[in-house]
Amino acid sequence: MEVIYQYAWLIPVFPLLGAMLVGLGLISFNQVTNRLRQLNAVVIISMMAAAMALSFALLWSQIQGHASYIRTFEWAAAGNFHLSMGYTIDHLTALMLVIVTTVACLVMVYTDGYMAHDPGYVRFYAYLSLFGSSMLGLVVSPNLVQIYIFWELVGMCSYLLVGFWYDRKSAADAAQKAFVTNRVGDFGLLLGILGLYWATGSFDFNIMGDRLAQLVESGSISNFLAVLLAILVFLGPVAKSAQFPLHVWLPDAMEGPTPISALIHAATMVAAGVFLIARMYPVFEGVPVAMNVIAFTGAFTAFLGASIAITQNDIKKGLAYSTISQLGYMVMAMGIGSYSAGLFHLMTHAYFKAMLFLGSGSVIHGMEGVVGHDPALAQDMRLMGGLRKYMPVTATTFLIGCLAISGIPPFAGFWSKDEILGKAFEANPFLWFIGWLTAGITAFYMFRMYFMTFEGKFRGTDEKIKEKLKKAAATIVLELESEEPVPNFGPGAMKKGELAATSQQHDSHDSHEHHSDFPHESPWTMTLPLALLAVPSILIGLVGTPYANYFEEFIFPPSETLSEVIEKASEFNPTEFYIMAGASVGISLIAITLASLMYLRRKIDPAAIAAQIKPLYELSLNKWYFDDIYHRVFVLGLRRLARQVMEVDFRVVDGAVNTHRLSLPLLAVKV
Repeated sequence: MEVIYQYAWLIPVFPLLGAMLVGLGLISFNQVTNRLRQLNAVVIISMMAAAMALSFALLWSQIQGHASYIRTFEWAAAGNFHLSMGYTIDHLTALMLVIVTTVACLVMVYTDGYMAHDPGYVRFYAYLSLFGSSMLGLVVSPNLVQIYIFWELVGMCSYLLVGFWYDRKSAADAAQKAFVTNRVGDFGLLLGILGLYWATGSFDFNIMGDRLAQLVESGSISNFLAVLLAILVFLGPVAKSAQFPLHVWLPDAMEGPTPISALIHAATMVAAGVFLIARMYPVFEGVPVAMNVIAFTGAFTAFLGASIAITQNDIKKGLAYSTISQLGYMVMAMGIGSYSAGLFHLMTHAYFKAMLFLGSGSVIHGMEGVVGHDPALAQDMRLMGGLRKYMPVTATTFLIGCLAISGIPPFAGFWSKDEILGKAFEANPFLWFIGWLTAGITAFYMFRMYFMTFEGKFRGTDEKIKEKLKKAAATIVLELESEEPVPNFGPGAMKKGELAATSQQHDSHDSHEHHSDFPHESPWTMTLPLALLAVPSILIGLVGTPYANYFEEFIFPPSETLSEVIEKASEFNPTEFYIMAGASVGISLIAITLASLMYLRRKIDPAAIAAQIKPLYELSLNKWYFDDIYHRVFVLGLRRLARQVMEVDFRVVDGAVNTHRLSLPLLAVKV
């Protein structure tokens, strides 16, 4: 079995090799490579499948009790400074490798059906493979510097994929927003890495944690500085895992093709943030104030995401805010010291959220044949309804995903979410209350989404609704244009309306050319991954039941030993479990019932309720106004500042130089 560990470095190399082969083909023999579309897809999928097979072998070896393995070599040295690179395989790495490779492999198979008619089909596969390789490289990294290198590569790939349809202005703007927002968090992470190295003299996770605790205890560095360094490092996960206040990029990232939405939200970019918190747990664990900041940030983000998702009409945007909310649960779990519960929810969420996103892509694929090539209409749930009759596989798998994320037993989400809520109640009842309330809101908006999309009467052929939605979109565009300030002068100044929404732009990248009166089920390349993802969405939670928690025995904090974990597991209290589980399942069932009365049976009018609580409804609909505030303060504010700087440069600096140039000929004449 030792031989497998010696070749573990091939896991990120396989998909990288696939991306390089296809990329070189596109650069050198573009037309030929683009003609061999499915051959390229087979190469990319085969490479990821090879990485997946090796990942499963390593996971099985770790389950059997093989010791952690690390292999490094000196990469750079200067005096006393030595920097190593390499790879490590431990329990956390083995788990994450399997999650990333399985989801990535299924997303790649799905992509063949979803992007079948897209001219950028081959390029998309190359980007997907590079994205997967970057995330796998991050997972196997043995130190913080190597993690940071792959961290930035993951960010670069997300920029390429979110802005894949770069000729659509909305997609280009979304990619830019994701890139800039993540730079804010990454700058904090970089400062934290440098500060921790300055304090501890190491980039190794365990060594940093031990030395930082000793330095604080001895008084060599202040507790305030330790808190500051930990929070700076935490800024990286805040951006990558879309936590408040840097959460605004993730919903806009839905402008990318649906397969990449599924990969980002399930197993790569947003998972990287939670993974880094887990890797840096030895540092965070010794700084209680930082742990509290992490816990409360996660709890607030969970509530924030759920409260916005409740009013979204775009199926992908609704799922995006759902992801923000679920990531909040994971971060809260890490903050309260429930290391294994946070990672357990990361695993279960990866499978059911990938399935939900791919299901939404299947719906969009089916809707485009009816509503045409306008993405805003194809994704609007107000034009859907009754799709279960036309898309049974998609509807069934989507329902399984809704039940899983709503925490209904025995689906996967129930076990992981309930464990987080139980640990939160022990740590801080207020955090438990936020999580419990969020669980109810989650069940409501997910079944609102399911009922609006798959039940009732099909509304896609209703021209009145289409016209109403188009008028609403046109109004938004005009409002945005009216807000855009007219620049006073200068080359390179922004044109009026340049940042306006482009929801009226039609997109034919991933759509069929024919039209029909009713949607249709997606091809097998899209439905097969949905069916396969449904299996872990139902069953995988059973590995982490409170009465036989095999997951916790496998994944436990670096500061604990297996004997401590087993001793805790033996303390299982059935009465406490039934009370806590009953409370979370109870609020979910109430929320599902309420959603069915509103959107299935039509016994309650949602519009009437929205009118009664209009300020709260507007707050949710406008995403708590964060985008508006950031746009006015940062985008427009910085643009005004840039114009003033440019004006000073134009009138003062250039003016002085030009005056001096004019004065020289005059002096020459006088002489």
